[in-house]
Amino acid sequence: MGFFPAPGGPAEHSLEPARLRDALRLTADTLGRVPDLVFLHNPERAVREAGLDRGRDLFLAAAATMDEEARAGTTRAWGVSTWDARPLALALSAVGATGAAPRPARLMHRSGVLVSPGVLAATDEIAGLLRVDAADRWGMSPFGGDTRPPFWEKLRLTPLLGSPPPAGVDTFQAAFRLAYELPPVTRVAVSANDPGHLDRLLDAVRLPVDPARVDQYRDLLGRPPRPAHAT
Repeated sequence: MGFFPAPGGPAEHSLEPARLRDALRLTADTLGRVPDLVFLHNPERAVREAGLDRGRDLFLAAAATMDEEARAGTTRAWGVSTWDARPLALALSAVGATGAAPRPARLMHRSGVLVSPGVLAATDEIAGLLRVDAADRWGMSPFGGDTRPPFWEKLRLTPLLGSPPPAGVDTFQAAFRLAYELPPVTRVAVSANDPGHLDRLLDAVRLPVDPARVDQYRDLLGRPPRPAHAT
């Protein structure tokens, strides 16, 4: 929710409450049922385009609208999905807006070894500002959308899984497992055209992780260690 068809061009982004309400009701009508969860996508775009103060106000109004519609039964729950939380975190923290927005049921954001330290820090900050703990955080895009770049062949990620590293684990399995830890999330969304590839990723979910090594890695990125309640 947040992207709308535009005549003669690419989809346009909007946090206008009336458009969000209409889209939520159209979604329910089209599906023939109330959706279980609807995400408010990329609210940081409003901040970039409108500036910190106006962008913050747009986000708070959109979040209030989503929360009202969930309470009214147009959707069972709502969440926030962000690709780069830095603008939104800056807008909310700069004006002391902690607690001003209703708490979303879920927060989805990028996760994994390819996420930059700045984005990781902002993601954790926005989770705190929106009062979303690790149990309600979901990750996405653990491979950055492409597993073909040659740098994947040079990454050595299995040491983060334990000592000695588990046998027979490839780089992509290790990267997928670590996407649950960087930062801590309970689910990771990924696309896969090959069923065999998806099976290997599903197997990776059960791999062990060395928490101390993951914390050392986060420290090297300039991040504090994981919250004590994270799983």
